[in-house]
Amino acid sequence: MAFTQEQIENLNIQFIGIPPGEIISWAIKNSKNAVITTNFRPYEVAILYAVVDVKKGIPVIWCDTGYNTPNTYAHAEELIERLDLNIDLYVPKQTSSHRDSVMGIPNIEDPRHVAFTEQVKLEPFRRAMAIHQPDVWFTNLRKGQTAHRDKLDILSLSSDGVLKVSPFYHWNDIQLDLYLKERNLPNEHHYFDPTKVLENRECGLHT
Repeated sequence: MAFTQEQIENLNIQFIGIPPGEIISWAIKNSKNAVITTNFRPYEVAILYAVVDVKKGIPVIWCDTGYNTPNTYAHAEELIERLDLNIDLYVPKQTSSHRDSVMGIPNIEDPRHVAFTEQVKLEPFRRAMAIHQPDVWFTNLRKGQTAHRDKLDILSLSSDGVLKVSPFYHWNDIQLDLYLKERNLPNEHHYFDPTKVLENRECGLHT
């Protein structure tokens, strides 16, 4: 799937107000190898449900930092079973127990936080993408989450040219709550990302 920046900008204008399912169907039709990434954070169920509803069996890449809350792990297991997700799990090469003994979770002012983020999130993600080599990457990025994400749109290109598709980009929490309620889908808010710490801080995965 090769689009110029101008084509992507025009498509983003066309896709404003279009139901997520139609955007997903368009992307699937125009892709050869699409994947979803998830961390089972709040509202991730929306993108998982919407994409699997269009294409069952699509690879779902889960890069588990090893620091998720018990609530998140229980939520993940529920969604994996309920939505019949084709999960491909990627974890850091070092266990969280080992890392805790030598580094712990450095705060964002600590120079070691860069190495920590590389170990628990960026390296597993690069490994997953290198194995799958997708041309389309479904994600649940939304406007208002971080300053960087405010510069993106429904369609955007990753640094290596993969088309990122965020069908819920212009949706707010109230709209998503209604979407989940209408489909009787569970949500889980007890979530912790050790690489972000602050909710509006970018972890580096989408930059």
